[in-house]
Amino acid sequence: MRKINKIIIHCTATPEGRGVTVSQVRDLHVRVNGWADIGYHFLIYLDGSIHPGRPLEKVGAHCSGHNADSIGVCYVGGLAADGKTPKDTRTPRQRAALRQLIAELRQKFPAATIHGHNEFAAKACPSFNVKTDL
Repeated sequence: MRKINKIIIHCTATPEGRGVTVSQVRDLHVRVNGWADIGYHFLIYLDGSIHPGRPLEKVGAHCSGHNADSIGVCYVGGLAADGKTPKDTRTPRQRAALRQLIAELRQKFPAATIHGHNEFAAKACPSFNVKTDL
């Protein structure tokens, strides 16, 4: 298993209420970005269900310069209905699922620190403050 030092939270940058599946994100990442697989290790759907993406044993493609030692967790949403304005669109079920998943990952990787993608890139992603909300 890889040495994991960070868990990085992302959003799909899709308008609130619009569902996106692992298959759709994988297709986008492979077709548009030319990656081998979906970049994230987990995707949290609007209903709060947690879906595996890239296997944990594999290096992700979600945060340039930080992929080798991190896990990428992404929730569906992150933009207001206009599709442009960053917004914390997490449903109550997504919030609960994210907290649950982070707790489980912290048990497996106790040395890992939790971060928002925006700590490493000039982006609004994940559209909420990870330090104060998790």
